[in-house]
Amino acid sequence: MSYNDSDLLQKISVEICQSIIAIQQQQPELLIAKYRTINWQISANKSALSTKFRAILSQTQNWDELLQKLQSSLKAVLVPAAFDSPILSDLIASIHQLNLENPDFNTTHLLQRQFSGIAILLLDAENLQLNTNTEKFLTTICHCHLQVKIAFANWSNRGKLDIELHERGYDLIHVPAGRDNADGKMIALGSSIHERYPNIKEVFVCSSDKVMTNLCNTLQQNGILVYQVSQHGENIKVFNSATSETVNYSLKPLPEIPSIKQFISQIKGLIKLQQKQTTSYWIKLSLLSKLFKSKHQLTISQIIDHHFPGKKAREIFINYPSEIVVHQIDDKSELYLTLFEHHQPKSENIQDSSQSPTTTSKILSTINSSADLEQAINNILTNFSKVDNQKTVDVSILGSKFYQQYGKPITEQIKQLKISGSFVKFLHSCKSLQVQQVGKKWEVGVKSEL
Repeated sequence: MSYNDSDLLQKISVEICQSIIAIQQQQPELLIAKYRTINWQISANKSALSTKFRAILSQTQNWDELLQKLQSSLKAVLVPAAFDSPILSDLIASIHQLNLENPDFNTTHLLQRQFSGIAILLLDAENLQLNTNTEKFLTTICHCHLQVKIAFANWSNRGKLDIELHERGYDLIHVPAGRDNADGKMIALGSSIHERYPNIKEVFVCSSDKVMTNLCNTLQQNGILVYQVSQHGENIKVFNSATSETVNYSLKPLPEIPSIKQFISQIKGLIKLQQKQTTSYWIKLSLLSKLFKSKHQLTISQIIDHHFPGKKAREIFINYPSEIVVHQIDDKSELYLTLFEHHQPKSENIQDSSQSPTTTSKILSTINSSADLEQAINNILTNFSKVDNQKTVDVSILGSKFYQQYGKPITEQIKQLKISGSFVKFLHSCKSLQVQQVGKKWEVGVKSEL
């Protein structure tokens, strides 16, 4: 059989996607943290995941190599405990059935034997200290269970650190006072660690000293996967000897991710503050991003990625037209935000509260042409004028009110009507409307009757 057979790879990728969806629904803790919040049932995410696995597996030349690639790919998505779950056992059995070349081969054994060993942590406690949170982070990187932890130091001058590490399950190796004594002992014991623990598969070498390079090389020569753990300021770096990849871990814990409601409130607060300081209604999103990170120690992108994976900030803000107005001259220009309430304090009264759902549906159904759209815009502007005595309105506020009243972006409505050009170009074509540019923004109003 060909291992680049698209039908085979498609079947395997479908099985994998179904298993990951099942794990997310039943045991989400078996997924690595960054993959738990992604909705894998959404067709776009499912398709992206399937495509990724097909691309990886298509690089193999035989069945054994395919299984090894599959195993390493699953380890990138799942925590080690997942490989003991019934869901993954069923996945392995299903893939076993696809082995047309050697149907009696024990696929389950090949995949699971990678996880039958143990991981060991060697710590130079005089050079580096690991707290419990950092240890938990390390366990998410290795593929075997972390069963043995050994710390090296002169414990007579380390305060109560020996008591703390002992309570956390460390074996303590004492060395006499003197430079590099802990290093030497750690290298000597580590070099022969595979003789004492023959089922060892992975080792964390925790020390910022470069002298540990020889130990790492010795361990690799014995077929052991080595992770070099070092500290750089407030970051812990973990170097994977097999993939040459480095993972960073911040010792400074990130603040709690706010809810979307809290996030919108925080953004509104920053907009109000900047409006007072700059006397400008429109605030750049890039400036808000810097201010937000400085104040909350989080980026806007981190919050958007957490709540809406794959989305951009603009896509989220546009869903809150009654609170935030988004303005962008074109796709390549800067994004600006302002508060809807600032321009329209009586916005709740613009649409007649007595208007029934039936009437709203009737209004929606009447927009079947460019003339209908012009009339709908004319009505919105007239309501603005009655409430706030405003002769002109920023086009972004007009777009937000259209979205609020008709349940769709104005640009989408224009596309549905097959009107060529941008929103502003359409407004220019409307004989009943007057459009003018003020600075970088456009304002529109109803032409006065002669």
